[in-house]
Amino acid sequence: MPRRRKSPKKQEGRGTGSTVQAEGARRATVACTVDPVLLAPGQRWTATRKREVVLRMFRGESLDGLSRELGVEMYRLEGWRDRALSGMDAGLKSRRDDPVQAELDTAMKRIGELAMENELLYERCRKGTGPFPKGRLRR
Repeated sequence: MPRRRKSPKKQEGRGTGSTVQAEGARRATVACTVDPVLLAPGQRWTATRKREVVLRMFRGESLDGLSRELGVEMYRLEGWRDRALSGMDAGLKSRRDDPVQAELDTAMKRIGELAMENELLYERCRKGTGPFPKGRLRR
């Protein structure tokens, strides 16, 4: 006598509202626990949420597991991680007392002073009260 197959509705854990997945499933699944990083439908990934995910990757959580849990493609997670690493590199390369930056700041300050002085002289010349008299010199 041939065996009858059970319908999917009668199988345990396979109901319509269940979040249980077959072992070895390949698509992203909904997490069973409430996670502050998960988004409600229509929400966007903020910098804070992305930072939390990247920190989880740095702590050693697998990229595949995070991708499945959060429903985010692996290439996006890798991009977030790469941008975080490059931001850290830039932050660590900057110096607090950089002599080149100090010289540049001094030069920019001097340029601002000269521009202000130039504008004031231009206004004095335009009004005729400047260092040069308006019109011809009379003897």
